[in-house]
Amino acid sequence: MSDLLLKTKLSRRRVLQAAALGAVGIDPALRAAVWAQGSDKPEKEEVKIGFIPLTDCASVVMASVLGIDKKYGVKIVPSKEASWAGVRDKLVNGDLDMAHVLYGLVYGMHLGVSGPKKDMAVLMTLNNNGQAITLSKKLADKGAVDAASLAKLIAKEKGEYTFAHTFPTGTHAMWLYYWLASAGIDPFKDVKNITVPPPQMVANMRVGNMDGYCVGEPWGQRAIMDGIGFTGITTQDIWKDHPEKVLGCTAEFTKKYPNTARAVTAAILEAGKWIDTGLQNKNKMAETIADKSYVNTSVDAINQRILGRYTNGLGKSWDDPNHMKFYNGGAVNFPYLSDGMWFLTQHKRWGLLKEHPDYLKVATEINRIDIYKQAAAATQTPVPKDVLRTSKLFDGTVWDGKDPKKYAESFKLHV
Repeated sequence: MSDLLLKTKLSRRRVLQAAALGAVGIDPALRAAVWAQGSDKPEKEEVKIGFIPLTDCASVVMASVLGIDKKYGVKIVPSKEASWAGVRDKLVNGDLDMAHVLYGLVYGMHLGVSGPKKDMAVLMTLNNNGQAITLSKKLADKGAVDAASLAKLIAKEKGEYTFAHTFPTGTHAMWLYYWLASAGIDPFKDVKNITVPPPQMVANMRVGNMDGYCVGEPWGQRAIMDGIGFTGITTQDIWKDHPEKVLGCTAEFTKKYPNTARAVTAAILEAGKWIDTGLQNKNKMAETIADKSYVNTSVDAINQRILGRYTNGLGKSWDDPNHMKFYNGGAVNFPYLSDGMWFLTQHKRWGLLKEHPDYLKVATEINRIDIYKQAAAATQTPVPKDVLRTSKLFDGTVWDGKDPKKYAESFKLHV
């Protein structure tokens, strides 16, 4: 979409003609301009989007910094937040319009198990992959370098082992519990769990407050650079191309401002496409979000893992093709119902939900595939044919969303 085209004022006839076509089958640049100027104009032109200082806030930030938002008739105002609980509260009380937010946090809010019950919406998936479980160097000194050796250490040396995640119903808690349980470690009986905001993970490990943590980048890489931790496993090694952060808002917002929801989704989709286009864009992104206004770390803490250049802190280096991605030809962003349902199965597994919910009904209520498809059309983003997808996790289990109750009850370790 060229700037020249965007600056060209559409004739009233073209606008009306496009609107009459329902913005289907027309040029995406024209469609975006129609939405910005015609009857589909965003109802709310300035949108405040909360984010936590993590690499995966990048598409939200870059949509604003690059001015992509303006193409769709909105102004994104990124708002740096201190914790996921703070993001939750501000979404509920309207201080934030939307947020870069944990998938499981949105689902927990909708069901009332992570704070006040509030009907919620997921507009798109912001990224796949790119989180890690970081263990302290003290564990490595005792021979615990992965889940299996950690289980042996816990069985041999009794004591309090503390692990941190970022929010009780969030993605990081679920990756951590899943990984521990895969080695027979009960995440609620064999170890202690605490909640720590992402930017505070490294400092807390440095002073010995935890033995390990699960969080998004750059805080896994930062622990390695600071010499206090190592990567026990990346989350993409637990589940290749797993869903991670989403663009979330209240259901009330989508009802009141549907055009705005679509416009913001389109802008962030385009920003994700821009990031994933190549090395130069990724480096530019890393330089931008490393600033103290956003993630507040060194550029090299961000730009290595975003390119798939991994070291584990114990001498191993590798190129990971499944590094964090924001678009990947459009494969990243579709809000699959099965992705949302997976988190519900884990919430039930670990006692956060006392009864089985109507998995498909809940996911259908939250994941706004209708809005996503409109934004995808505007950005020429391919849309999959099925709202469910099949994934094989590292322990051999296959998740396809077709029988979530059976899946949730299939795990040997559960609450």
